[in-house]
Amino acid sequence: MGARLELNMWIGILTLFPEMFSGIENFGVLGRAVKNKVVELEFFNPRDFALDNYRRVDDYSYGGGPGMVLKFETLEAALKQAKKKAPLGTQVMLMSPQGETLKQDKAKGLCSEKGLILVCGRYEGIDQRFIEKYVDQEVSIGDYVLSGGELPAMVLIDVMARHLPGVLGNSDSAIDETYIEGLFDYPHYTRPESIAGMGVPKELLSGDPIKVARYRRKQALIRTYDKRPELLAKHSLDAVDCEILREHFEGSVGEPI
Repeated sequence: MGARLELNMWIGILTLFPEMFSGIENFGVLGRAVKNKVVELEFFNPRDFALDNYRRVDDYSYGGGPGMVLKFETLEAALKQAKKKAPLGTQVMLMSPQGETLKQDKAKGLCSEKGLILVCGRYEGIDQRFIEKYVDQEVSIGDYVLSGGELPAMVLIDVMARHLPGVLGNSDSAIDETYIEGLFDYPHYTRPESIAGMGVPKELLSGDPIKVARYRRKQALIRTYDKRPELLAKHSLDAVDCEILREHFEGSVGEPI
């Protein structure tokens, strides 16, 4: 067996349902990273810090309204325990629809942190005083409502961890992925060469790395233009990109860019 990789990031997770994270702990590239201690996940369940016989972690909201609110005391106790295990200076992040929308650059920037504490809300939310006292950042994964913060936390961990050394088998995989450069990924093909009358683009069969690279670049540019033109508008195009786009649109029926 090879030497175990050095730990890159510790992530503490405050959640009522730690078992939900078994999927990312045990499968795929992230599961391998956890196994190799590149990423360490540690869970802190507020219910373990409840003092009453019913182990209650929620209560009714002042002012009325539907649903229950996670209590300050049990969240605080779980967080204090997490902070004892966390590296010095670890940020506390709340997964919240009111937070900053998660982008690739944001996730990549978090990789410089030695540790993070992620707080997963439930029910109607959490006591605002906990947010004001302890939360450094709020993060959202999109403009929709989920049952809790566990799925957003898993998304954040997966997106972020892919940029840590030792997580992906091929370090170039993270470089070529969609959104890293602001463009969509190019299409991929594998054997057999012909399926249901559909073939593989001749450029990919040419054996010429220059033709392959140009084809892939063209597809990334065109895919982005067709599906998310606002992303292409933000992208800095070099002379080769402009030439590729000009050739494409001059040979198509549509209007040029």
